[in-house]
Amino acid sequence: MESKGAYYITTAIAYTSGKPHIGNVADPVLADCIARFKRMQGYDVYFQTGTDEHGKKNEQKAKAAGLSPKEYVDRAAALVKEQFDLMNLSYDHFIRTTDDYHVKEVQKIFKKFYDQGDIYKSSYEGLYCDECESFLTESQLVDGKCPDCGREPHKHTEEAYFFKMSKYTQRLIDHINSHPDFIQPVSRKNEMMNNFLLPGLQDLCVSRTSIKWGVPVDFDPQHVLYVWVDALSNYITGLGYHCGGESGELFKKYWPADLHVIGKDITRFHTIYWPIFLMALGLPLPKQVFGHPWILMDGSKMSKSAGNVMYADDLVDIFDADAVRYYILKELPFENDGNITWDLINERTNSDLANILGNLVNRTVSMINNYFGGNVEDCKITAGVDITGAPQTGFPVYTEIGEVPEPADVIIDFSHPSALSAILAYCKAHPGTAAVLCTTGYSPEQAASIAEAAETISPVRDAGSRGADLCILRSRETAIMRA
Repeated sequence: MESKGAYYITTAIAYTSGKPHIGNVADPVLADCIARFKRMQGYDVYFQTGTDEHGKKNEQKAKAAGLSPKEYVDRAAALVKEQFDLMNLSYDHFIRTTDDYHVKEVQKIFKKFYDQGDIYKSSYEGLYCDECESFLTESQLVDGKCPDCGREPHKHTEEAYFFKMSKYTQRLIDHINSHPDFIQPVSRKNEMMNNFLLPGLQDLCVSRTSIKWGVPVDFDPQHVLYVWVDALSNYITGLGYHCGGESGELFKKYWPADLHVIGKDITRFHTIYWPIFLMALGLPLPKQVFGHPWILMDGSKMSKSAGNVMYADDLVDIFDADAVRYYILKELPFENDGNITWDLINERTNSDLANILGNLVNRTVSMINNYFGGNVEDCKITAGVDITGAPQTGFPVYTEIGEVPEPADVIIDFSHPSALSAILAYCKAHPGTAAVLCTTGYSPEQAASIAEAAETISPVRDAGSRGADLCILRSRETAIMRA
């Protein structure tokens, strides 16, 4: 198949503070489904996922476990990868933000921002959420709490470098307005425009001095890079981007990304901070960012502290990876949150996979065995699939009765109640005529009558028989059968 061109798709990288629950696995499952589909269409796909490994929480958890931060994240990254691999993800690259090449490029990116006047040193004094490792303003709080995790932030003072977001705000607004599909779904775009961009952006804190576990600022070693410059840059460093130098062939081939698949709670970072960083680097923006909804556990957001989480390995042990993947793709809506419980996934597995698809496969295999000797042959059908409602036979399709080549032994109007008796009577009166019978849509009693009547006719061919020449008319439910 001739390639339709390059297609680059990514997921948000998973934070290595612990074992990812099924909600965290939704990102890569959605992206994997799209990547597989694009490959089927003939695109040259590059699919990247990975782990975000720096930050205060990992520093604290490593200390509590009696490990160095690197030892801790090594174990955590392996656990994330294990959960992803259980879901049969077809990623091409698994990046870690502790990878040497990533660290070096992020330092160069930060230095470029500093040299061109996009960042400056100052002090931060305000609200900070430990759980999300986010600085917040009063206007962002919801009932006095963090809008993402629902925890109460605390006041914090710290020397830091800040990025001049206002320098690029209007340019980003113009880009979003001129590229209506850049942020999807539309509700996410409206939220970003109305809540953040149009009111005006505040300068963004991009370094920390109270944390040691992070990418060091090489020209000011008291500082480490704050999470977003580090984490977001993975989308280009993973392709071999070289700041201030010649980038690798993967970057030249695949950037800009066709799609970033992320959770809705980090839409702001991917549709405001990341595009502005790219503008400052002089790089094209990704073509689309999709902020998918959450998977709720029995109607509530999953939280390890609340104890209402489900894990991919537990689900796979019971239902198999394909069934879990199916549930995520089936039950996670485009815009609104989905829901999962043990009862729901069990019900969906039984009704959709076992009863509907399972029975379909069973009947298809039975027909292949009964009528084609268990062999699946290439019938050399080149026409496209007809989804207009006409029966799918693989035989010639005509739009008018006059187009049908003569002679035709039998013409049956399946919509007429006497169609069956008419064809049986005709075939009995004309020995040697090929009778094509189909019992689909009839009750078991009617099907039995058809089979009994068919025994009086010789020869008899099933509707799937390769010996019958069956033509379907789209204009009405009529079939022409010829010996």
